[in-house]
Amino acid sequence: MSGLNWVKSSFSDEGGNNCVEVAATEDGAALRESDEPGRILTLPPEGLSALIVVIKQNPSP
Repeated sequence: MSGLNWVKSSFSDEGGNNCVEVAATEDGAALRESDEPGRILTLPPEGLSALIVVIKQNPSP
């Protein structure tokens, strides 16, 4: 998945650790953890929407 424009989450810490990055794809979105940039989760738009709903309903402590 080269050539994607990755954007770091605004919730990532100042030191560049614990970074979730997202990129738009032709079919939806791609997500990755900065510690493992080779492991990429791809989702269609409705899959990303469902993931966001679940995260908002179950925030981490």
